[in-house]
Amino acid sequence: MRELLRAEALVQVPFYDVDIMRVVWHGHYLKYFERARCALLDDIDYNYSQMEASGYLWPIVDTRIKYIKSARFNQWLRVKAGLVEYENRLHIEYVITDRDSGERLCKGHSIQVAVDAKTREMCYVSPAQLTDKVRASLERNA
Repeated sequence: MRELLRAEALVQVPFYDVDIMRVVWHGHYLKYFERARCALLDDIDYNYSQMEASGYLWPIVDTRIKYIKSARFNQWLRVKAGLVEYENRLHIEYVITDRDSGERLCKGHSIQVAVDAKTREMCYVSPAQLTDKVRASLERNA
């Protein structure tokens, strides 16, 4: 990853996330990405509640996932989220690895754009509410 900021979450695969083949159903990886994304947004001090309070919504407009190896019931996963772009959109890259071995299981990315909560119009530049917080985080982590 070529991230500017990074956060991670640990996830233990629950039984209800596995399919009949006893591996994590493919759609649940997005949920694991979300856990790490929320940790990253908390670190930036601009989580979903703060986004809404600032007058912006941040829908996801694109996600991609590359499956490398299946995760299994009860396995501990390390999910890393790295911010790679923020000035025009939130572009976050993810890597899911086995917590103990470090073996890579999955990677992907998501893209979110700012939408004015009142007008529902998409913003082509990220609002200062985000960019100021990212820059402050970058300074803290320098």
